Amino acid sequence: MPRTRSLAWAELKVGLITIFSIVMTGTLIFILSGQGGFPWQQYSLKTVFGNIAGLKEGAPVRLAGLEVGSVEALAFTGDRVEVTMHVRKDMQPRITTASVASLGSVSLLGESAVDITASAVGMPVPEWGYVPSGPSAGSLTDVATRASGGIEELTGLVRDLRGGRGTIGQLLTDDSVHRELRGLLAAAEDVARTLDDVAGSIKEGQGTLGRLITNPAAAQSLEASMENLAEVTARIRAGEGSLGRLLSDDALAASLTSTTANLDAITGRMSRGEGTLGQLATNPELFDRLNSMIDRLHTVVASLQQGQGTAGQLLQDARLYENMNETVVEMRTTVTEVRNLLTAIQADPKKYLTFKVSLF
Repeated sequence: MPRTRSLAWAELKVGLITIFSIVMTGTLIFILSGQGGFPWQQYSLKTVFGNIAGLKEGAPVRLAGLEVGSVEALAFTGDRVEVTMHVRKDMQPRITTASVASLGSVSLLGESAVDITASAVGMPVPEWGYVPSGPSAGSLTDVATRASGGIEELTGLVRDLRGGRGTIGQLLTDDSVHRELRGLLAAAEDVARTLDDVAGSIKEGQGTLGRLITNPAAAQSLEASMENLAEVTARIRAGEGSLGRLLSDDALAASLTSTTANLDAITGRMSRGEGTLGQLATNPELFDRLNSMIDRLHTVVASLQQGQGTAGQLLQDARLYENMNETVVEMRTTVTEVRNLLTAIQADPKKYLTFKVSLF
């Protein structure tokens, strides 16, 4: 009998150790399967979404793409959904008030997860604190919805094209637009042919550009002209010549500036009506008097040309001119004779001047 009891206790001890090992193994597998660690290695966080898009309890929680916890509970708070999460405590310094929680997807089938951005800015969110939520990345449903909207817009575009709206629609439905486009293309082809002809002429050495390309002498002449131009610009920079002195000589520039200032002062005085030119430019009365004097002078000249008056007769009547010329000649002769007589009297006054004295 004692031997039987000993064997029973040994068997019971082995059974208890086996059961304890199985329980511990299962517990460890259950705890460590979500990358969350032991309960004392986790802390709880919350966030709120307007639409959780199929998020379920047990869904993974990822920090910068790394799985660090899981979703523990989902509950309505008003018209929004509050999500409770268990996250590893060693990640608390990376989840701050600047982090953003959003809904992500685990697979293409639309299985949701909570993605949190890691941030070193801000204060760490305390246990049972709220992580700010942000817009979720586009899911497969959103992509399908947007694709459907795009297809509808494309259908409307095709409908508008068939209805002849827009330039392309007019081109597809209006024959006149099509003819104008064909004419434009034909004109473009003509331009292209003209350009080909010009290029051929240039290759054959026709024209200035053709000669420049095919004639070495023309190219050398152009090169010599460029060298001369470079020499001229160098001389100008060196201050040679009038233009060079104007660019480099401060005294000449100052003189030119002074001349310009004087000219500006003169034009300013004229515009203010100072001086004869200023009065002529600004005083209408002086201008009218000058215009009237020019008209009278024109009348006098016309009268002279018509032979009116003494001066007109002198200009037009040849006989009057000849008579006056003869008179002038005779007067010159008389003056000459008088001068000769006076000279002779001065030379021999006794010959010409005699005085008689008689007494009664």
